Amino acid sequence: MPSLYIVSSPIGNLDDITLRALRILKEVDLILCEDTRQTLKLLNYYNISKPLVSYFQHSKFTKIDYIIEQLRAGKNLALVTDAGTPGISDPGGKLVKETIKSLDDKVKIVPIPGPNAAIAALCVSGFPADRFLFLGFPPQKKGRNKFFEEITKAKYTVVFYESTHRILKTLNQLKERLPQDRQMVVCRELTKQFESIYRGPAEEIFKILESDKNNLKGEFVIIIN
Repeated sequence: MPSLYIVSSPIGNLDDITLRALRILKEVDLILCEDTRQTLKLLNYYNISKPLVSYFQHSKFTKIDYIIEQLRAGKNLALVTDAGTPGISDPGGKLVKETIKSLDDKVKIVPIPGPNAAIAALCVSGFPADRFLFLGFPPQKKGRNKFFEEITKAKYTVVFYESTHRILKTLNQLKERLPQDRQMVVCRELTKQFESIYRGPAEEIFKILESDKNNLKGEFVIIIN
């Protein structure tokens, strides 16, 4: 029976990959990746050579059909994202859904766990993590106000992602909606050379990021107590 492996990859530091993930990447017939250039950096680092097929957010259904046909032909495939765990705020879940729909019990879907930015940030936040609410990325336009309303009403620790282009806008919206003493943690470039972790209320972190354009580079994880 063919297998579709959902393989977690490093979120920054290339050493953060499991031995099992490396073995799977060496054994599969084909690797599906969000950006072939990013995946090649990882594969070259570990001297792995495999055929790559791009699969990303705007891939057409014909690409999914091609992937399913490869599985139907008995090939073993691995799905990786640019960073972290496929299916978490990326189109990996869509592929898994369509694979189950098309092949059902004719294929094994196997999780290969590993790095995840939300969990990495949560574990250093110091906030309660026995229950938490993960919200992915805020909507860019429609639904954005509703997104932040959900945060203000949350009973548990909230975790979400934000990009370099909208981090200040997001912090500004948070400081307008949350009590001034509401604590949060903002993690930037986790596991990378310039990893930074900022703690405090939204207004304080906003000022720190705004003070130096270098503080705005990279991807962000925001955790709200």
